[in-house]
Amino acid sequence: MSAAALFHTAMLAALRNDLAFGGALNGVFEGPAVKATAPYAELGELLVSDWGAKGLAGCELRPAILIRDRAQGPARLHALAAAADAAMAAVPADLGGWRIASLALLRSRIIRDGPGAWVAIVEHRVRILETA
Repeated sequence: MSAAALFHTAMLAALRNDLAFGGALNGVFEGPAVKATAPYAELGELLVSDWGAKGLAGCELRPAILIRDRAQGPARLHALAAAADAAMAAVPADLGGWRIASLALLRSRIIRDGPGAWVAIVEHRVRILETA
């Protein structure tokens, strides 16, 4: 299995199992939710690029977490975005033939998505090296 697929599965599990994040939502979905009630989260695009060292295969991943809410203001989303970042620490470093070398928050932003609709986008940079 590819590093991206292994990471995607581990990230989804970590977000769903985290009480402060997944426990505060009406669902964490792999992609755009067909039927969901806010607040909920969905995994956004996962960009993959080459990253490695001499003699070591690796890749850099840029996952995005989208958190959608309907409220008068973004206060709840600020807390959920921080919880999403904290939940990412639960992604295991060893991913069956790949090892996470670093996982860091790149940026987090909250935008309006119409009247009473808000979206938080939380992006990380993950560098993974092949261990086998």
